[in-house]
Amino acid sequence: MPTPGKHPNTALRHTLNLLNLLVEGAPAESFTLPPGPDADLSEAEAAAMADATGVALRIRRTLSQHRRREAELAALFDTAGDLAGLRDLDAVLKAIVHRAKLLLGTDVTYLSLNDDEAGDTYMRVTDGSVSAAFQRVRLGMGEGLGGLVAESARPYTTGDYRDDPRFRHTATIDHAVAEEGLRAILGVPLRLGAQVIGVLFAADRTARAFTPDEIALLSSLADHAAIAIDGARLLDETRTALVDLNAASRTIEAHSAAIRRAEDAHDRLTDLVLRGGDVTDVATAIGALLRGGTLIHDADGIELARAGTDPRPPSARAVAAPRAAGRAVPVAGTWVCAVLAGPEPLGSITLSGRAELDDADRRLFERAAVVTALLLLLRRSVAEAEDRVRGELLGDLLGGAADPAGLAGRARRLGVNLHQAHAVFVLDPDPVRPRPPYPEPPRPGTAPRPRLLAAAARIAQTRKGLAGVHHGDVVLICPSETPSACAAGLAHELGQALATPVTVGAAGPATGHAAFADAYAEARRCRTALRALGRSGTGAALRDLGFLGVLLGDPTDLDGYVHRTLGPLLAYDARRGTELVRTLTVYFEAGMNQSRAREALHVHINTVVQRLDRIGRLLGADWQSPERALELQLALRVHRVQAAD
Repeated sequence: MPTPGKHPNTALRHTLNLLNLLVEGAPAESFTLPPGPDADLSEAEAAAMADATGVALRIRRTLSQHRRREAELAALFDTAGDLAGLRDLDAVLKAIVHRAKLLLGTDVTYLSLNDDEAGDTYMRVTDGSVSAAFQRVRLGMGEGLGGLVAESARPYTTGDYRDDPRFRHTATIDHAVAEEGLRAILGVPLRLGAQVIGVLFAADRTARAFTPDEIALLSSLADHAAIAIDGARLLDETRTALVDLNAASRTIEAHSAAIRRAEDAHDRLTDLVLRGGDVTDVATAIGALLRGGTLIHDADGIELARAGTDPRPPSARAVAAPRAAGRAVPVAGTWVCAVLAGPEPLGSITLSGRAELDDADRRLFERAAVVTALLLLLRRSVAEAEDRVRGELLGDLLGGAADPAGLAGRARRLGVNLHQAHAVFVLDPDPVRPRPPYPEPPRPGTAPRPRLLAAAARIAQTRKGLAGVHHGDVVLICPSETPSACAAGLAHELGQALATPVTVGAAGPATGHAAFADAYAEARRCRTALRALGRSGTGAALRDLGFLGVLLGDPTDLDGYVHRTLGPLLAYDARRGTELVRTLTVYFEAGMNQSRAREALHVHINTVVQRLDRIGRLLGADWQSPERALELQLALRVHRVQAAD
């Protein structure tokens, strides 16, 4: 039996001291303090104290592990609470990475997310990183430590990544890791069930081994993080779905409002047509509905109506574009829509002041074009019926039909007063030789004569006259006291409208139904004479053609011809008692030689010169031109014959 020491209670006191150290949480080195110098221990007592110290250290390690585990669990619980309170995905990812750095105490933590479309994983968030290349790195599946974790869904760790042959090294990844200065790396998968959505990393810039507890801790944090990421994603998707739903709701509301507006506009335009509104009313309504100016043209480019904008003739290209597209199209800052009746073009609508049209307004504009087409077709039907009635009246007038009272009554119902003086015009298009001032060549595929008849009908309606075809001629009758001036104006106006020369022969004024047949025959002869004289594209009456007009016209109007030709000289002689007419007669008989004329007149040469100068001022500077001289000599001979009678 061993001999007891001097202090038999030394072992007991040591045991109590160990228990106190455990209670106080003393560091491990405090448990291995040697006994005092005065201790006299037996071998058995020393062994018992050593065993007690070993047990105490094991208890301390166990308690430390429990405390650390408790702290880790508390940290994980706090992390879960913090993550649950976050709603933004970026904030969630930053919180995960930062909390991992705090829990493991590493130099750098970072997180990558898988890109299913690209087939790799990319750096999403870092904490403690200083390398831009590292923060932008992408890892293919199976490349490097992170690519291997993402591919295998298992945690991997390395004490020194640079020299670890287990991983597939690439130049890009190795460069980024070296620039960041990382050595020891731990990566754990972010899993949602069997799906890996990314990798959570912890890394140090010194080589070391990660403990199983650190791996377990980071894995637990990754599990919480995956749930938080999924929750944030679901929340983002829910928000996006709500935004899309709200946008869809607004779109439906806007679409419904647009449909209601289109229906109201259609009802308004249709009601306008049914109430007898004209094209101007439609143009005004379209401009008000679409907040712009409106122009409506017919198929020949002639303006039919305008509201809130300046005149703007449409170009052929501007009209062809919407016709080919079958819808309204933007053209040079305006919108143009073709007005069609099936394949037949009736005209076009131009909307100005609106550089942009949304789909609803564009459809409304196109619907307005349909309503305009209906109105133009209705207007054309009415016009055709009225033109037939007017044409029949025109034929009876020019054909010399009896029953003057009946003709006057029919004319009165059409707004034509036959008791007024009217001029008769025969119109003839000449598409062969276009010339200025016409701005563009005739439109291909459009017959000039039907277009001329349509233009003449519009003029007849405007001037309260009649227009139609008689014996193959396009004839216009309208009130006028001055057929010559009116014919010249019509030639210019119709030439501009048809973009081709129009010859206009005029006669009149005619009063009473019996005079119209003779006036038509005279206007027809005038038209023929104008073309024979090379004056196509102009307008005139026979009296404007000089002696040729007398020959072709009424042969009894010789007095009128003499006074139109010599009137200024006759009037001057009558007022002053001079002999300008006699001087002019002698001058022509002397072969337009002043010396021989002086001898025949028995006056001084200066007197002849003065008289001829006066004649020039009265008749005009061109009185000695061959054509004018012939007219003057003919008029002088007629005047001499009349004076002899």
